[in-house]
Amino acid sequence: DREQMERHNKTSVTMFFLHGLAGYPVFYLVFFLLCLIMYIVILLGNSFLITISILDSHLHTPMYFFLSNLSFLDICYTSSSIPLLLVNFLSEEKSISFIGCGLQMFFSFAMGAAECVLLSVMAFDRYMAICSPLRYPIIMNKGLSVKLVTSCWMAGGLSSVIHTSLAMRLTFCGNIIDYLTCEILAVLKLACEDISLNMIIMVISNIFTIVIPVIFILISYLFILVTILRINSVEGRKKAFSTCSSHLTVVIMFYGTILFMYMKPESKDSHATDELIALFYAVVIPMLNPIIYSLRNKDVKAAVIKLSKNIFLQRT
Repeated sequence: DREQMERHNKTSVTMFFLHGLAGYPVFYLVFFLLCLIMYIVILLGNSFLITISILDSHLHTPMYFFLSNLSFLDICYTSSSIPLLLVNFLSEEKSISFIGCGLQMFFSFAMGAAECVLLSVMAFDRYMAICSPLRYPIIMNKGLSVKLVTSCWMAGGLSSVIHTSLAMRLTFCGNIIDYLTCEILAVLKLACEDISLNMIIMVISNIFTIVIPVIFILISYLFILVTILRINSVEGRKKAFSTCSSHLTVVIMFYGTILFMYMKPESKDSHATDELIALFYAVVIPMLNPIIYSLRNKDVKAAVIKLSKNIFLQRT
């Protein structure tokens, strides 16, 4: 009887209802407008960076190849959740199909994990550029760059396939997700059965996609700092630091938010705060990435001026 009941529960969950920020319906329109504006900026800003990196031959370097992939990841990551989020802010039902929830979970987890690994690859690129400038063009060739990026996408995809398939095979005792999206931990809370395996796999996955990349980034920047401090001229130090300041800013924002979200103790009172932080992580950071890399980068500025001149000359 119990097995039949569980099977019935599992098959009866064909749809989930997303009740994130349910206590603040007054602000739904404000959230909708803010998210819509930021999503448009994300699409335009990241598409702009990808386009500039392709069109300008001066930007055909490993750093901009990685940056283009970061921008593409941000577009994919936000597109997996924001369009439905915008619809749900305006609709009464706020629902998502079982398959839709699984797909959203897969893509958001895959892109998030891939971005974690890619940021460590970008730190390695900065380490090579500053600490071994003479060997940099030889080691960081096109072949290695492609292999490193492919490994980031594969790591994200593989970990997400495992997590999503383990989560979606569970028996669920309810279909109301107390979250804005089909976030894996929020979905696991609805499971009627033991989720120990899911949590063990998640811890192992987090070691490979969060802990090891963070340690790798810290070690890379420790070597970078030592190398920069050895440079005698102040101008030389400034130039060396400016090449990695954008990446460092993005890393601090990205991992700072992740660590705050998942490492802080849970509290019932802070649930709405947690959701707003998650919204910041999902929308604001992907929006700021291209802005940070564009405003703090002479190469990008020069490429924009050059492209603008070419367009203007073609028209005249």
